[in-house]
Amino acid sequence: MATLDLEEQEQLDQIKHFWKQYGNPITWLLIAVLAAYAGWNGYQYWQRSQASQASALYGEIERLAVEADADKLTRAFGDMKDRFGSSAYAMQAGLLVSSSLQGAGKTEPAKATLSWVAEHSADPAYQAIARLRLAAVAAETKDFTSAMAHLNGSFPAEFSALVADRKGDVLSMQGKSVEAKAEYEKAYKGLSDRIEYRRLVEVKLAALGADPRPTTPAAVASEGKK
Repeated sequence: MATLDLEEQEQLDQIKHFWKQYGNPITWLLIAVLAAYAGWNGYQYWQRSQASQASALYGEIERLAVEADADKLTRAFGDMKDRFGSSAYAMQAGLLVSSSLQGAGKTEPAKATLSWVAEHSADPAYQAIARLRLAAVAAETKDFTSAMAHLNGSFPAEFSALVADRKGDVLSMQGKSVEAKAEYEKAYKGLSDRIEYRRLVEVKLAALGADPRPTTPAAVASEGKK
């Protein structure tokens, strides 16, 4: 082997000194980076696996809802809550299960399911839908105080017209026509004329002797541009 010259020997000594001083920290840093990378890949795989399993369970809940098997449906939803309670699939399943239970005349379990969605969903839209439906169920059982309580909380702006419409329903069922009319008018104004549901609100207003449609030519032209 050729003898190292003085400059090469100094460079080699510097490298040895550097690794003696910093070798362990660098090694541990590399191990940490590789472990984090492996962990991230593992987490991504776990998420995909969880989503796949939640999707399969949701499909089973859909099947049971069609069969209207309330007992099996309740058990399947309990499994969904236990295993995937924070997922969007669980919230969608809750709304589906509550509809099926309500259709089967099981009002209390339906209300409990909707309450679970309203309390556990991180998505304001799912919360809003659950609370709107809770208000409807309460109104059907003549619990008007509870129905209005569900509607008086905070809702996303895009639900304001639907909330007003539901308030109108509750007030109308109590015979409070003036208050109901005011809420229906809010709903009518808040809904685009391209939304079919607006026509239903118009029918409700007509039943109370009100016509929200514009009457002057200028108003008609303005309404048509919306």
